[in-house]
Amino acid sequence: MGKIVWLASYPKSGNTWLRVFLHNLFRDPADPYDINRIDKFSVSDSAAGWYQQLDPRPVTELSSEEIAKLRPKVHKLLTGIFPDNVFVKTHCALVESYGTPAITMEETAGAVYIVRNPLDVVISYAHHFGRGIDESIEELNKPGLQTQTGPRHVFEVMGSWSEHVASWTGRPSPALHVMRYEDMLTEPEKAFGGVVRFFGLNASRPRLLKAIEQSSFRNMQEQEQQKGFEERSDKSERFFREGRAGQWRDSLTPAQIEAVVKVHRQQMSRFGYYPLPTS
Repeated sequence: MGKIVWLASYPKSGNTWLRVFLHNLFRDPADPYDINRIDKFSVSDSAAGWYQQLDPRPVTELSSEEIAKLRPKVHKLLTGIFPDNVFVKTHCALVESYGTPAITMEETAGAVYIVRNPLDVVISYAHHFGRGIDESIEELNKPGLQTQTGPRHVFEVMGSWSEHVASWTGRPSPALHVMRYEDMLTEPEKAFGGVVRFFGLNASRPRLLKAIEQSSFRNMQEQEQQKGFEERSDKSERFFREGRAGQWRDSLTPAQIEAVVKVHRQQMSRFGYYPLPTS
C-alpha cells in the first residue's frame, strides 16, 4: 500500500493540466491520453463516491462536520487504490476543518502545488462557475471560504486565495514542489522537467517533450471540442477556454484589479505577480 502524492491548487490554476501531463508521461501513449480517463490514474479527494463507500447516505445528507470526520478515512482508502503511491487532486487548503485536518499528513508522501496569478484566476473562476467578476473577487478574497457539498462532490475548505497559497507554500519542504502556471506556459520544458526531477524519474528528453506536446492546451481543447470533458462545470461552455496568462489586462477594471491586489499583495509579491507590470 502506498501513500498520497497531492496535486494541490486553488481552483482554475492548472491542476487538470498537470494531471493530463502526468498521465501522458507515465502511460506514454501513442496518441494524447483521453482527458475523460484521467480519473483512472489520479483521483479527486472530494469525489462523493469515496465517502459513500464509508457512509452509504447521499453526501448531501451528511453534515459538514460528518464529512470532515470522514475525510481522513477517505484518504486512507485512497492509499489502497494502487500498490504504489497515488496521485490525488485537491483544492483543499492545508488547514483544519471542523477540528480535523483537511489534508491527512500520515497518509502523505509529498505534494506538488501549482500557483497562478489571482488576477487571471478570478477570470477563469468566473467563467467556470458562472459568476460575475465582482462576485468571484469576493470569493477569492473571503477568509475561510468553504465550497458547497453537492451530489457529486463534498465541500472543500479553501480559504481566500492568499490563505490557500500560504497554507501550502509557507513552509518549504523537500517533500513539496511548487510551480507557477505561467512557467508551465512560457517555459514548459523547464517547468514540467522540474516535476519529473522532483519525482526522481529518469524520463528521457524526447519522452518529456512528447508528454508536454500531448498535454498541450491545444490538444486538450481539441479533445474537449470532439467529445466534451466530464469535469466541465454545467455553468460554463468550455473547460479549456483560453489557457493564457495576462488576461486580466483586457478583462478587469482598475477597481477590480485594486480589489484583488489590496488583499493579496503579499502572496502575489512572493511569486512575482506584484508589482504589476507597466506594459
